[in-house]
Amino acid sequence: MSSFRKKHAKFWAEVFDLLVFLILVFWIVLFVRLYIATPYSVIWSSMVPSFYQKDRIIVEKFTQRFSTFERGDVIVFVAPWKTSPYIKRIIWLPGETVLFQDGDVYICSDNIPSWSAIQDSKWNNCEKLPEPYLPDWLKTNATCGKSEFKVEWWYFVMWDNRWRTTDSLCCFWIECYEWANYIVRDKDLIGKVFVRLYPNFAKF
Repeated sequence: MSSFRKKHAKFWAEVFDLLVFLILVFWIVLFVRLYIATPYSVIWSSMVPSFYQKDRIIVEKFTQRFSTFERGDVIVFVAPWKTSPYIKRIIWLPGETVLFQDGDVYICSDNIPSWSAIQDSKWNNCEKLPEPYLPDWLKTNATCGKSEFKVEWWYFVMWDNRWRTTDSLCCFWIECYEWANYIVRDKDLIGKVFVRLYPNFAKF
């Protein structure tokens, strides 16, 4: 075989190897993004002070497949009647009722002792929600004409930035009419925020 043919054959062999490598990388990346983790950028200031606009985050997709979410988890999802991803914090779990009174948030459940932080017989088995991720001075007020929510299934979520109400508290800006859905369903979930890659340095 001539030198030219050897070089020609070697060139196409290298091209083939490169194509195989690129195809393999493509499928690996696709698999990771679909089933393991996906990067996102925080669009709005809804999670201040925990997350800021333009923060880069990694959202893992294992929890909804192999485990359950817990109170305090920050999740990314597509809200009912919406198309863009939201980032919010899980506040109430299935089987609980949430109440808002005097700027404080309460959780009511059969799993909570019979004494009540609110001195009202209607609200037995209720306790104030500890929220260490919020500043002490921040208050949470009921909006959209509704101060009590029962979570029979799935999750009730809220922003850490309580000055805005595009969350379960206001039924994602459609207001809480009788037919409105304020719950984030399993099928709406994308995943749980796993890590922040890097913050928006402009805020420093």
